[in-house]
Formats: sequence, structure tokens, C-alpha cells
Amino acid sequence: MVRPALEVADIFRAHGPAWRQAQQTHLSLGQLKVMSAIEQCRTSTLGGHVLHCPACKHDDIAYNSCRNRHCPKCQASAAKRWLEARQADLLPVDYYHVVFTLPAPISAIAYTNKAVIYGLLFAVAAETLRTIAADPKHLGARIGATLVLHTWGSALTHHPHVHGIVPGGGLSLDGERWVACKPGFFLSVRVLSRLFRRRFLEELSKAQAAGQLQFFGASAHLADASAFADWLAPLKKCEWVVYAKRPFSGPSAVLAYLSRYTHRVAIANSRLLSLDEQGVTFRWKDYRAKGKTRHKTMTLNTDEFIRRFLLHVLPSGFHRIRHYGLLANGVRREQLAQVCERLQVMPADRELNGGDSEAVGQSAQPTFVCPDCGAAMIIVETLTRKQPIRAPPGQRGTA
Repeated sequence: MVRPALEVADIFRAHGPAWRQAQQTHLSLGQLKVMSAIEQCRTSTLGGHVLHCPACKHDDIAYNSCRNRHCPKCQASAAKRWLEARQADLLPVDYYHVVFTLPAPISAIAYTNKAVIYGLLFAVAAETLRTIAADPKHLGARIGATLVLHTWGSALTHHPHVHGIVPGGGLSLDGERWVACKPGFFLSVRVLSRLFRRRFLEELSKAQAAGQLQFFGASAHLADASAFADWLAPLKKCEWVVYAKRPFSGPSAVLAYLSRYTHRVAIANSRLLSLDEQGVTFRWKDYRAKGKTRHKTMTLNTDEFIRRFLLHVLPSGFHRIRHYGLLANGVRREQLAQVCERLQVMPADRELNGGDSEAVGQSAQPTFVCPDCGAAMIIVETLTRKQPIRAPPGQRGTA
């Protein structure tokens, strides 16, 4: 793979130390860890391997990845592994793409309350889909959904929303048959939007009353219950964006979409154009424009670029991909087997297990491939990683 001319790591290495020094009282430990991981990714600091090609005698060095989920370079392999695991979950039905977006005022307080508000976004979006789908007036079925959190707009602004990938139907409430959606139509986005708005504001009010939200600066007055209620009032009347796209054209299109969205980070290295005295220039898409005018370039000074990138660091341990209903982790295998029985198709995992294991083994790609001849390379030496910056104190002698 050809290395991009400019990477986020290059920007962090060149300007990160000065920026950390200037912002040291405003950075979280998580943000510092992300910067450190990206700067060290695939460098000698993390160690690596010396590789040799037996076919053409080419030698190479492969440095280890940081595997941080915010690193632009480490997501391709992670996405590939995740997609292989999800291959068996695909059903021979239409799939729909639904997007739930938080309005700007809530996005503003979400930055200092990420775990709570992002968690509510997941829970309420999933509840909304399942509630409306179970209503006999709409579908009358138990559905499954995979939700993926994105917190950014194309210009790296803070824009929390979840993408939902949903099979076009579900099991009847008694579990005896498969109930398919109308062709080309999943659920009414207007109905979804109304329920999503009401339930999210209810849960947000409960979180504020329980003292789970923190407010700073211009939002500090929202800690008061009456002020918070006044602040919520306009949000009960404005339109909340719930968007449904046309169904995907087959399971392969679902996988192609997931490969682009599940492990995406705030900005890919391929979108970066230049780093100079003016700042960082990158490509972005203006969704308010039409046609070719959507695709534009933007230049931010390096401090602002780093600030915007770090807006999207998730809380430690927070899962940005979650499965609900028929696809929930605890019941997925049993529920999908039941769905396949109702659809009269063989489960994908049974098809895979029934295949020739030897052929599967032969089709596996080698970990390291020679860039000259394409043959598999072997590891001839392991390079140990350097001492981490934060290391435990050395052993002290006893008096």
C-alpha cells in the first residue's frame, strides 16, 4: 500500500508537542493517549519485524501498528476482521439505512457529557426503531439493527449521529413467520422522528435531574432545573432529523457500506492535501450544496485542526458499534437461525462450516506480502519496542 503524502501522524509529530504544552490544562488523558498512539504508529518506537522474501530475496521492515481506534492507519485491518465476523449475519432480504441526528443545542452539551448523551443516542434510536416496527399499524414485527456512532461532520465539526443498518422486515410478534417491509419502504421517518424526539428529551431530563450531566461556561446555568426546562422547550417543537435511504442493492452492497462506515475515523489520511505555514488543507463535502459544488477544500491553522480532530475522541471503553433486537450479541445466533428457518434458507455459518476447510485454509492471505513479487514473506527477526514514556519506577534498593 502506497503511503499518503500527508498523514495525521505527520501533523501531530510536527505541531503536537507545542500544542500539548499550550493546552495542557484542557486536555484529557484519553486525548493525550490518542495523540501519542498516532505519533508512534508504525515507527521503530513500537517495534516490528524484519521480513525476508524467499522467492526474490527482498528484505523489508514492518513496524507495529498502534491499533488505536482513532488512528486513521489502523482501521482498515480492523474493519476487515469485523466484516468477516459479520458475513454470517447477513440475510437474503433488503437492508435499509436510517440516520438519527441530534440537534445542534444538544450536540453542544454532548461534548462535555459524551458517555451519557452518546449512550442515550444509541439507546433511544434503537428503542424507537423497535417500538415503531413492533406496532401493527406499521410493521408488527421484531426487528434487528446494527447502529454505528459518528460524531463528526465532513469539516471535523462536532455532529453526533448514528447510522442504522436494518434488515427490511422481522419476525412476527408470535415468532411464527417473517414479516417483510413494503418494497422500497421501511418505516415512516416522520413517525420515527416524533418518537425519537420525545423519548430522547424525556431521558435527557431524567439524566439532568439525576445529576449525570455536567455544564460549563455559557451552559453552566443549565444545572438549574428550571433553566434546563426552559432550554428544552424549543427542542420539543423543532424538527429532529431522522433520515432513511433507499434499500441497499443486495447483501454485498451492505458489506461494502459497512466497510466504509463501521471503522471510519474523523478524517482519513487520503483527504489531507497539504501542511504549510497557512495550516492544514483538506477535502470536505458540503451537504448543503448540490452537484459538483459539494466537494470543496478547507484550510485550518494547525492548532484548530488538532483541536477539531480531538473533539471526536471517545470515552474509554465506549462501544461505537452496537447490535440490537434480533442482532443483539446475546441472542444473535439463535434468533438468526429462527429467521433463516422462517425464510427457508440455510444459515450462512452452516454453509461456511460445511465447506472444504482445506480450501478455506488455502484461500487465506499471508500476513506479509512481498511488494516486489507478491510472494509470502517470512519473519527473520523481531524488533522490540522502546521503553514507553510512562513507565513504572525502577526497583529501589532497601536500606
